[in-house]
Amino acid sequence: MYRCPTRWATQWMPPPSWRPCWWELSATPADQGVGLAEQARLANDALAEQATEGQFVTGLLVRFDLASATAGIVNAGHPPPLRLRAGRVEQVRLEADRPFGLQPGRGYRVQALPLEVGDRLMFVTDGMLERDAARMNIAGILTAGMNMHAREAVQHLTQEVLQASGGQLRDDATALCLDWHGGLPRDRDATSGANR
Repeated sequence: MYRCPTRWATQWMPPPSWRPCWWELSATPADQGVGLAEQARLANDALAEQATEGQFVTGLLVRFDLASATAGIVNAGHPPPLRLRAGRVEQVRLEADRPFGLQPGRGYRVQALPLEVGDRLMFVTDGMLERDAARMNIAGILTAGMNMHAREAVQHLTQEVLQASGGQLRDDATALCLDWHGGLPRDRDATSGANR
């Protein structure tokens, strides 16, 4: 998964030199056994050193614990994910900490999200929820796509957002879908896409 700061309050796009830095920050600490809260603090501090007043990045850092079927989530001022469970869509209840880059040296909370087999999590940026997209019935769209492969569900949602905006997005609009199968590895029966 590619992670990069793309949403700034001033609509300033970080220089290309930041992108490798952000990738390094988001990939390396986990490889070294650094916890999620510490990864968030490191990312915040690095961005705060470079940002000017009013610049920030929202984001979610997520770590899935396969054994306990729980996701640990740091919410840095970002829209929480949507969860489709047993045919019902709900916004996951997460407390939001401040966005990355506003103030160095501050900590972030890791919040637990218990998962159940069959859960679908849709992570979206605010561009998928605001402005023209705010008129959409996102719960209806996700429910209508509940039997689609995760990739197709993202494409379906994205097409609906593009249609609602008349093809003219005024903000970033990004989605990531995760289907939680949990438990031991097993065969998957899909009507399209991969079977495993």
